[in-house]
Amino acid sequence: MLSSKTQEVSISDDEVDTSYLKTLVGYNARRAALTVISLFVPRMAEFGLRPVDFSILSVIGHNPGITSKQLCRVLDLLPPNLVGKIGALEQAGVLERRPHPSDGRALGLHLTASGYERMRLAERAAFELEAEAAGALTAAERRTLIRLLQKVYEGQADS
Repeated sequence: MLSSKTQEVSISDDEVDTSYLKTLVGYNARRAALTVISLFVPRMAEFGLRPVDFSILSVIGHNPGITSKQLCRVLDLLPPNLVGKIGALEQAGVLERRPHPSDGRALGLHLTASGYERMRLAERAAFELEAEAAGALTAAERRTLIRLLQKVYEGQADS
C-alpha cells in the first residue's frame, strides 16, 4: 500500500520503473502503435492520407463495390464519421459511388484510376515503414505478433 506521504526521489529516466506497465497488453500495444504511427503519419502525408483514410482506400481498393455499411463494420467506424471521409475522398477524385448491383438502395464504393494508384503507392510506403518499425522482429515473429494482436481485437467482437 502506498503511503499518503511521499518522498521525492531524484532518478534518471533510465532508472524509472515501468516493469508493471510492461506486463499489460494495452500498454505494450499502445507503445508499439505509437512507434508505427510516428513513421506512418509523415509518410502518408505525401499522399494526403491520414491513417483512417489509408484504411478506407485500402479496403475499397481490395473490395470494389463495398458499401458504406460494410466499410463501417470492418473498420469499426461510426457511420457519421465515415460520411465526411467518403465525401472528402470523392471530392479529391480518388473515390466514386456507383449503384450497387444487387441492392438497389445501396451505393457501391469504387476507387478511380488515380485513387487506385494512390492506394498502391501508399500501400507500398506502408509496407516499407512497417518493415522499418518492426525491424527487430524476424518475419515469423512479425506474423505471430499480427496474429496475436488480431486475436485480441477480434475476440472482443464476440463479446
